[in-house]
Amino acid sequence: MLTVGVPKETRVGETRVAITPDAVRKLAKKGCIIRLEKSCGELSGFPDSEYPAEFVEWCDAATAFASELVLKINRPSFAEIDLLKKGAILITLIEPFKQDGTIEKLTAAGVVTLAMELIPRTSRTQAMDVLSSQANISGYRAVIESGLHYGRFFPLMMTAAGSSKPAKVMVLGAGVAGLQAIATARRLGAVVEAYDVRPEVKEQIESLGAKYVELDVGEDGSGQGGYAKELSEAAKHKQTQLLSERLKKCDIIISTASIPGRQAPILITEEAVQGMRAGSVIVDLAAATGGNCPLTVADQVVVKHGVKLVGYTNYPAMMPADASNFYANNLLALIEVLFIKQDAAATPSLDLSDEIVVATIVTNKE
Repeated sequence: MLTVGVPKETRVGETRVAITPDAVRKLAKKGCIIRLEKSCGELSGFPDSEYPAEFVEWCDAATAFASELVLKINRPSFAEIDLLKKGAILITLIEPFKQDGTIEKLTAAGVVTLAMELIPRTSRTQAMDVLSSQANISGYRAVIESGLHYGRFFPLMMTAAGSSKPAKVMVLGAGVAGLQAIATARRLGAVVEAYDVRPEVKEQIESLGAKYVELDVGEDGSGQGGYAKELSEAAKHKQTQLLSERLKKCDIIISTASIPGRQAPILITEEAVQGMRAGSVIVDLAAATGGNCPLTVADQVVVKHGVKLVGYTNYPAMMPADASNFYANNLLALIEVLFIKQDAAATPSLDLSDEIVVATIVTNKE
């Protein structure tokens, strides 16, 4: 039988868990032996008592990592890699563009590593698209976070004591996080505009009740797989110039623009921040890769020129129960297609002919 191990996440600030009680029940139907590190789901709102005792072997971290299939959220530390056995399969968000020796160490350890963020975006992979599931949460939470730091109402408010104008919200980037941010801000009653370098997203933006901001930067920013591509230096310069005056009039900016494997593009200049009203808020979802604003500080809230810049880098961890449920379901959908043999009575082999396996595998035992 296939042994499946789920250790507790150790990254600072991480509250999610790779498998939830419902996911354990579904995985157990395949005949797997499921090893969970004690208290692995506690920070997610899933105490040990909520997991079905008949399907779980509670253990320490070393035992969980010694399983044939190990499920994680964050890339393992070097100490955790030492606990993995040769030939084990690790499924996690590996951050493949980060060069710190992790990939090399996993290769040397003979571990088969599958990167959740490299799952191709096709109709077949929708149920396992972890980037979309977690970005949805980030977009929603970013708006909630902006409301916590903004000292005014989102909607038009009319009372006997006076009235307030609706907040003017600008969303930069209309990927999954951006579209969810638009929808959430609109539900809260804000006046919303949105900009993206990909002109094909105009219809999606407008369908959510926001105004599409069209800037002529001289080139199309559409890349492969629905992602944006990096603009030329001339187009970047023109983009920031055209955006600057418009951003000065915003009360809240939710910035989500990123390019896979690259530094986040600068969209919000210091000049634009200086022109914003005191008390305005910028939530920079690209803080982990340098930020869309050069004044953003990763994992901090700072005030510059009277404007609050929110630079948190793990919004899904702020909503760990739903984020963990989504992630676990993504994992289950991936596990369904991984193996040549679906019979758990024998240890299955990866189907190396499957396009999903080919796209996600970053290290192999051979």
